[in-house]
Amino acid sequence: MKSGVRELERMLWATAICFVVGALAGAVVLWGATRPFSGDGSVVIPIALVAAVIAAAAFIVSTRMHRAGETAPMPPWQASVSHVSAVAVTVAVAGVTGLGVLLAGEVLATGLEGLTLPAVAGGVFTGVASAIGGRLAFRIGMRLGTQDIARLLTSFLVIGTLFAMLTAADPAWWERSFSELGIGAGGWAFNGTVVVAGLLIATTGSYLGRDLHRMLGDPALPRIAAIVLTWAGAGLALAAVGLLPLDRVPVAHAVAAFSMLALIVVAAVLTTLLLRDVGSLRALTIVLVVSVVVAAVLAFVFRVLSVTALEGLVVGVVLLWLTTLVQLLAVLAPEASRPSARRSPLRA
Repeated sequence: MKSGVRELERMLWATAICFVVGALAGAVVLWGATRPFSGDGSVVIPIALVAAVIAAAAFIVSTRMHRAGETAPMPPWQASVSHVSAVAVTVAVAGVTGLGVLLAGEVLATGLEGLTLPAVAGGVFTGVASAIGGRLAFRIGMRLGTQDIARLLTSFLVIGTLFAMLTAADPAWWERSFSELGIGAGGWAFNGTVVVAGLLIATTGSYLGRDLHRMLGDPALPRIAAIVLTWAGAGLALAAVGLLPLDRVPVAHAVAAFSMLALIVVAAVLTTLLLRDVGSLRALTIVLVVSVVVAAVLAFVFRVLSVTALEGLVVGVVLLWLTTLVQLLAVLAPEASRPSARRSPLRA
């Protein structure tokens, strides 16, 4: 009970500090002439940038406060995986915060047309955005788990895609595919979302490997390494989807997209085979594979399902499977860190 109260107090202090720092930084960045809330010279973009940096800093500080020394007893390869994953999560936290502010700005702009803000008022807006993003980032840093990564991935995909929809150059993008959102002047929003989501998928695989190792120990490391590498490959393929826009390199874009889908299915099957005694996961994996195959046949063979609907269905099923998996691991995997006794995950 006392520990919970102490954590709550720290979160409240983190929220207050993020607000003050955000308000001061926002006022400094926006200092000068009054600026519009939307349109050319909008205050929303600098507010989003400041809030993103502060959220990333809050996550780093929280990690140092609550999980310092966690990697000390680990062999170099295990510590390196942990450090790289932490960097990816830091980028994702900043991205979710920044895109969240931009999305909120787009929504508010419809009801605040013509609003202008002086530096002080802009600073207050920045402080509020920084406080919200910083509080969430600080909480994640306290006890980072696979469920947090999965929630971060879902939030990032939803927020980024909604923002890309609102700022799409072609309002009829949905008639073709989600990749159309990555075309044109506003394509950076969707492409950036996909790139960072790829990093998060790879990071999710890393944390899944961590939980599986805590459950099964060093003897299962070779099979766990195969799962982690497959998730990493899926993440890299998704990042390539954003780095290779459809309008510039359509063939490479399509190859990356289908590779990502295939690798996710393979990763799901490998994970299920390792946890073959968990009946609910086995049933859900069967649903995942069958859904992907049936949807692909309906879209590309019978042409009764649009590519946009196919992509939405596949993403939904994958996120449902991933959410179920991390919930199962939260129950089955021990919370305590488990340093490996091996110098390499592939050999004793």
